[in-house]
Amino acid sequence: MAFRISLLLAAAATLDAPCHQVTVQTPIGPADGQRLTADVVVVPVLRAGLGMLEAVLTLIPTARVGHIGLQRDELTAVASQYYSKLPASLDSSFVLMIDPMLATGGSAVAALDVLRHAGARNVRVICIVAAPEGIALVERQHPDVHIYTPVVDQGLNAHKFIVPGLGDFGDRLYGTV
Repeated sequence: MAFRISLLLAAAATLDAPCHQVTVQTPIGPADGQRLTADVVVVPVLRAGLGMLEAVLTLIPTARVGHIGLQRDELTAVASQYYSKLPASLDSSFVLMIDPMLATGGSAVAALDVLRHAGARNVRVICIVAAPEGIALVERQHPDVHIYTPVVDQGLNAHKFIVPGLGDFGDRLYGTV
């Protein structure tokens, strides 16, 4: 299910990406279409974001891939960075940051800060479930970043988990619950 949702979200997030007109030959005749011209960079936030990567690369197989590793402290809900490896020339790239959960927004803002520091200007966030608190924080800290999500749940509980949410997406995805 995450594959299909991620594929649809990536398609929505790239609707206005730069394209040029092309003509392809079908068995019946020529057909006009569009081909993506933007340099697309997909950046999953480790580790849960890896569960969305295959879908995005299915849609955009020419995309370059970077990684940002963040770990959320379960007591404070504060994200700390442990890894970052990004492609060059992010300033001229169309960047899709993927992370299935947008809860407090702390991890998203931390990852967006890393991307901005690396020169990224055109960034979109793709997530499967979001909380209003996380959306509000991203909008305050990075007002030019668009968020693509199919659902905004009720909010966060006392432990900063999305309610009703999905639980820990990475644990569920990799069977480490």
